[in-house]
Amino acid sequence: MALVYGAFPLPNLQRRHRDLSFRFFFSDFLVQLGPPKPSPSKCPCRDWKFSVRTNAVYTEASHGSAVAPWKEKGNLSSDLDDISILNERIRKELGKRQGLRAGNKAVNSTEVEKYIKTVKQQQQLGLQKLKGDNKDKGGIGYKVDPYTLESGDYVVHKKVGIGRFVAIKYDVSKSSSDPTEYVFIEYADGMAKLPVKQAARMLYRYNLPSETRRPRALSKLNDTSAWERRRVKGKVAVQKMVVDLMELYLHRLKQKRLSYRRTPAMAEFVSQFPYDPTQDQKQAFIDVEKDLTERETPMDRLICGDVGFGKTEVALRAIFIVVSAGKQAMVLAPTIVLAKQHFDVISERFCSYPHISIGLLCRFQKKSEKEEHLSSIKNGDLDIIVGTHALLGNRVVYNNLGLLIVDEEQRFGVKQKEKIASMKTSVDVLTLSATPIPRTLYLALTGFRDASLISTPPPERVPIKTHLSAYSKEKVLSAIKFELDRGGQVFYVLPRIKDLEEVMEFLEQSFSHVTIAIAHGKQYSKQLEETMKMFSLGDIKILICTNIVENGLNIQNANTIIIQEVQQFGLAQLYQLRGRVGRADKEAYAYLFYPDKSLLSEQALERLAAIEEYRDLGQGFQLAERDMGIRGFGSIFGEQQSGDIGNVGVDLFFEMLFESLSKVDEHRVISVSYKDAQFDVNITPRLSSEYISNINNPVELINEAERAAESDIWSLMQFTEQLRRQYGKEPHSMEIILKKLYVRRMAADLGIRRIYASGKKVIMTTNMSKKVFKLMTEAMTSDIHRNSLTYTGAEIKAELLLELTDEQLLNWIFQCLAELYASLPALVKY
Repeated sequence: MALVYGAFPLPNLQRRHRDLSFRFFFSDFLVQLGPPKPSPSKCPCRDWKFSVRTNAVYTEASHGSAVAPWKEKGNLSSDLDDISILNERIRKELGKRQGLRAGNKAVNSTEVEKYIKTVKQQQQLGLQKLKGDNKDKGGIGYKVDPYTLESGDYVVHKKVGIGRFVAIKYDVSKSSSDPTEYVFIEYADGMAKLPVKQAARMLYRYNLPSETRRPRALSKLNDTSAWERRRVKGKVAVQKMVVDLMELYLHRLKQKRLSYRRTPAMAEFVSQFPYDPTQDQKQAFIDVEKDLTERETPMDRLICGDVGFGKTEVALRAIFIVVSAGKQAMVLAPTIVLAKQHFDVISERFCSYPHISIGLLCRFQKKSEKEEHLSSIKNGDLDIIVGTHALLGNRVVYNNLGLLIVDEEQRFGVKQKEKIASMKTSVDVLTLSATPIPRTLYLALTGFRDASLISTPPPERVPIKTHLSAYSKEKVLSAIKFELDRGGQVFYVLPRIKDLEEVMEFLEQSFSHVTIAIAHGKQYSKQLEETMKMFSLGDIKILICTNIVENGLNIQNANTIIIQEVQQFGLAQLYQLRGRVGRADKEAYAYLFYPDKSLLSEQALERLAAIEEYRDLGQGFQLAERDMGIRGFGSIFGEQQSGDIGNVGVDLFFEMLFESLSKVDEHRVISVSYKDAQFDVNITPRLSSEYISNINNPVELINEAERAAESDIWSLMQFTEQLRRQYGKEPHSMEIILKKLYVRRMAADLGIRRIYASGKKVIMTTNMSKKVFKLMTEAMTSDIHRNSLTYTGAEIKAELLLELTDEQLLNWIFQCLAELYASLPALVKY
C-alpha cells in the first residue's frame, strides 16, 4: 500500500486565494477534483467540487505554500526524501534531550569536565552513604550467589545469555581427578556447567520489570548472536538514560542564584525545637544549611527518613532560611489530610513570628477563599504556601518563589511530577520521603542528586509488631478489643471506598458502645476535616478509611492498624500505612490480612514477605530498594526503557548502569566547528534558470542556508522546511546543495574534521575515541553501514564494494552520517 503526500494548487483563483493549498495523506483510493465553469462574479474556489471515495481523513490546510513550477506536469506528489526523513528522525530521537534541543547553547569543555568530575565524586559519596562502604567488594555488585538459587530460577550469563538453573552438583573435570562443584544451567540447545567460583563472577539473577518472571525464550549455547544483540540494545538504553540524566542535572547546575546569608535569628529558631535531635538529624540540618548558604546553584536534596524520624523539622529550618531572605516557600503534599497537618505544624512552629504569613490552598476551599489566596500569593503577601497539587495549577503565580518542599513525591501523578521536575531547575527543592520512589532512590545512589539519610529512631520509639495472616473475623475483633481495652484508638484501612460501609456495619455489631467513623477522599472537605479532627482529639475510637491516611497523620494514641486486602497495596503504601501507629512510647501493632494466599500473584507474595522482613525501625530505605526489584521499572525509567531492561534482566541492567556512570567521561563527543569540517567530494550542481527566476535573491538564499548550517542542525532543519513551504520541493540540484550542508553540519557535531574518498574507500578524520565509535556503531540500525565502517587511529574508514560517482558518494555519506548522528542521545555532546 503506497503512501503519497502532496500539495495541490487551485488554478484560476482570485489574487487573495492564490497562495491557498491543501495537503492530504492518500492510501489506495480515488480522488476527484472537478473545477466549475469560470464565473466573473466570484472566486471559483467557492464552487470547487471535491470528492473522495475512501475513509481517508483531511489532515492539513495551509496558506503560503506556493506551487513548484519546475516540477513535472501531472506530478502532484513528492515522496518523503532523505532530508525529510532525517529531520523527522532528529526531532524524534534528539528533541527530548536538554542539551541537544533547538535553541540551547552548548556548554564549553571546561564546564563539562568540571561537571563530570563533580558527578563522579557525588556518585562515590552517594554509594558510601546509602549503601555502606563496599571498598572490599569493589563497589556494588549485582551478581548472584549460586548457592541462593533454586531449581527453575532463570539466570543470565554475561556472555551466553539467559538460561534456567538446574542444580549445583559435584563432577570430575577432564584435567583433574578431584570432584569439583559445578553449576548446571539449561539452555535452549543443551546443558552447560560452570565451576561455582566462575558462576559467582558471571551469573546474574534474571528479574523482569513486571510480574511475569518467565523470559520469552532461553538463549542458545551454540549461537550467541541473538543474545549479543539484546545485550547491546540494553547497553545503549543504559547509556541514553545516563546522558538524559546528565543533561537534566547539568542544566540545573548551570542555573545560578545568590546564596542565603546565615543570620542570628536562625539560632533562635533552632533553639525552639522541643526535642534533642538524633545524630542523623543533625547531619541533615548541616547538609541543607550548606546547600542553601554555601552553594550558588539550586538545591535538589532528598531527605530519606522513616516515619516519625524528624524529616519535617529539617524542612522547617530550610523554610526559615529562605523566608527570612524575603522569598516564598511552597510545601506540596499529595493529600488534603497531609496538607492540613503540615499547615497546622508550620503555623504552630512559626507562631512566634507574626510577620511571616502562612496559607493553605486546596481544591476543597470556597471560590472566594481560593481567589483571595491566589491574589496573596501573586502579590507576595503569603510567605509560606501549603497545599495539594492545586499549587501546581496554571493560575498559581508566585511573586518570588525560593523553595519547594515536596512530601512523598511518589504519590503524585505523571503530570504533577513533570511540573515538579520543571521547577527544579530554578528553585531550591527539598524532597521528603520515607520510601523514595525508585527513580529518586536511583538518583540518590548515583550522584545526580544529594541525599541525607535519617535512619536513627528517636530514643522513645519502639518497633511496630507486624502480623501477616489470612483474614479472620475473630483476629480482627481480638486486635481491636485489645487496643480499646488499653485506652487506644484503631485505624482500619481498606483499598476501596465501596467496602467501608460493610465493615462499619460489622464493627458496630461488636462495638456498639464505641464511636466509629468513615474517612475517604471523596467526602466533602468540611466533613473529612471534622472527622480527622475528632479522631485526633480521641472522640472517634475506630476510623475506617482508605489510604488517605497513608501520609503524615501523627496521632499518638492510635497504636493499632488493621489493613485488609493487603495484596491491593504497594510496598511503599504498606510501609507508610504501618507508620501511622507507633508514634509514642507505647508498643504498636500492625495486622495485615490477605484473602487467600493461593489467589495472590508471585509479586504480591514477595511484597508481603518484604514488609515482614523489614519490620525494624528506619528500614524504609532498604524497603524502597527491595521494592525496586519487585514492583518493576515502568514507572522509573518509562515504558520504553522498561522493555530494554527486559532484554537483559534487572540485575545485569543495573550493573551496566553503574559501569556506564563510572565511565561517563569516556562517552563524550567533542564536536568541531562547522568551518573546520571539510567535505572534499567534488560535486558542484547548477541551479536551473527556472528555479533561479522563481527565487527573489538566489545568492542571498544560498548564503542564508550556509549561515543556518553554521549555527546548528536545528537552524538548518528550520531553513530547509521554510524553503519548502515557500517555494515547494526543491529541484534535484538544490537538494544536492542542502545535502552537502547537512553532511558538514553532522560531521562537525560528530567531531569529524574531514571527509574524502580514495578509490573505493571513504575516510573520515575524527577526534572521537574508539569507545565512542564502538557505541555509535552498536546503536546504528543499518547493518550495511555498520559493517562497512572500521576505526583506525584517528580515522573512520569505509570499504565500499565498488567505486561510486560523486553524487552516489554524497548520498552514501549522507546516509552513513545520519545513522551515526542518531546515536547522539547515548553520548555526552558539547
